[in-house]
Amino acid sequence: ITPGQVTVITIDDQNATWYNFTRFKDAEKGCHISGMSELKKYFQRFGYLSIPNNQNDNFTDVFDAQFESAVILYQQKFGLPVTGKLDSETISTIMSPRCGVSDTESTIHATKHFAYFYGRPRWDRGSSMTLTYAFSPTDMIDYISLPEIKTVFKRSFSRWASVIPVNFTEIDNYPSANIKIGFFKGDHGDGQPFDGVLGVLAHAFSPENG
Repeated sequence: ITPGQVTVITIDDQNATWYNFTRFKDAEKGCHISGMSELKKYFQRFGYLSIPNNQNDNFTDVFDAQFESAVILYQQKFGLPVTGKLDSETISTIMSPRCGVSDTESTIHATKHFAYFYGRPRWDRGSSMTLTYAFSPTDMIDYISLPEIKTVFKRSFSRWASVIPVNFTEIDNYPSANIKIGFFKGDHGDGQPFDGVLGVLAHAFSPENG
């Protein structure tokens, strides 16, 4: 690809859904692929890309120099081969389930397999710790019964308690619970909306807000 040249890659209509990121495999600077703007939103969502002022707050479908820099930063962050291209390993990492919090927040350290918080935040409850949890009285789902949901969480908390020095107790008082469980969509008041690019479905925050 020579400077200033744009390579246009066409895709069939059945493969035109923006979330099918596999179609971007092997894309590099200079490519123009329908839907690339949605992939750029993913990189913006997790802190790797800013919207240029001269694009009227919209991303283009061109793999430009700014996006190449974002891809390189992403690859460095996750310990991937630094190619500046959307190679198979990079695409696979992008499409993997992940934490919904930005990788570039000062309190987060991201690796290829997980993210953890700097500063070792923890619950201040002493050596014998009991944390309470409660379910939202309003923000639940209707296609799974509440007893089924509670059973799943109780089983999960029991597994955690079997390997860490923490006990978990369900209470009815949602506002006072240490861990509050609910089902939300879109912008739900914490600055981390769900169901956006790549379908962020869940997140948690560090103690003692988590």
